[in-house]
Amino acid sequence: MSDTRILVIGACGQVGTELVENLALRFGNQNVIASDIRDEASFDVEYIKLDVLDREKVRDVVVSNQITEVYHLAALLSATAEKHPEFGWKLNMDGLFSVLDLAKEGLLKKVFWPSSIAVFGPTTPRENTPQRTVIEPTTVYGISKFAGERWCEYYHNRYGVDVRSIRYPGLIGYKSLPGGGTTDYAVDIFHQALKSGTYECFLNADTSLPMMYMSDAVKATIDIMQVPTEQIKNRSSYNISAMSFNPAEVTEEIRKHHPNFTISYAPDERQKIAESWPASIDDEEARQDWGWNHEYDLPKMVNDMLHNLEKLHFSNSN
Repeated sequence: MSDTRILVIGACGQVGTELVENLALRFGNQNVIASDIRDEASFDVEYIKLDVLDREKVRDVVVSNQITEVYHLAALLSATAEKHPEFGWKLNMDGLFSVLDLAKEGLLKKVFWPSSIAVFGPTTPRENTPQRTVIEPTTVYGISKFAGERWCEYYHNRYGVDVRSIRYPGLIGYKSLPGGGTTDYAVDIFHQALKSGTYECFLNADTSLPMMYMSDAVKATIDIMQVPTEQIKNRSSYNISAMSFNPAEVTEEIRKHHPNFTISYAPDERQKIAESWPASIDDEEARQDWGWNHEYDLPKMVNDMLHNLEKLHFSNSN
C-alpha cells in the first residue's frame, strides 16, 4: 500500500483533469484527492472544493488527509490574467506561498509547481531558447511565473523544501476545453475542424510556438516527481520541449485527415503575447538530469487528437 498521499490543487483545469486520472492509476484512487474552486466535479477520486487563497482551509485539508505531496496547478493563465492583472498576480503568487509555507513547516514532503514559457520575453533568443538566458516577461502571467521560479529556488536553498518545476509549453489535449491561454488555438482548432469544418485563428499563420501533447506533459509532471531528489539539479524550473509548429502547419496536418478544413486569421491581443515567447526550446538539461523524453510529434498528436475527439463527438450525438 502506498504511503504517498497526493493533493492536486486546480484539478479541474486542462492539466489537472488528466493528471488526477494518471496519478490515481499509479498510486490508487484512495491516495489521490482532487480539489478546485467548483462546488462539484466528476472524478474517480475524492473531490474537495478548495480555494488555494484560503490558507487555513488548505492547511486543514493537508493535515486532516495526511497529504505528503501537492501538485499545485491553480493559476490565472496568460490572456485571462491580462484582463485581471491584480487578481492574476494575487492568485498566482499567494497560492504558491500557501503551498510552499506548508512544505517549509514540514507538512509536505514534495511540491510540484508548473512554470511556463511565458517567463520568456521579447529579448529572449526565440530559437532553441536556452535553460539559462535573458528573462524579461511582459505579461502578468509571465512575471508571476518568473517570480514563482525564484521563490521555489529560494525555499529550496533556504528551507530545504523539495519543490520541483517544469516550464510548460503550449499544451494540447482532448479531455478538457481551453482555459484562457495564448496557445489555446491549438486545442480549439481540432474542435472546430470536427464541428464546423472551419476555424478563425487569433494568431497569424506563421506564429510558431513550442507545443506539447497533454499525455507527454502529464508524463513529465509525474516523472520529475518520482526521481531521487539528488537528480534534480535545477530548483527554479526546467525547460521541456516536444515540438514546435504554427497555425498553418497544424492546419496542413489536419487536412490530411479532413481535406476540406479551412482556416482564416484574425489576430487579437494574444498575437503580441505569442510574439514575445520562444519559437523553440532547448531542454537538454531535463533530458540529462531526470531522463525527460517526449513521445508525440505533430503528426502523431494530430492523429490522436482527431481520433479521440471524433469518438467523443460521436458519443455525444447519440
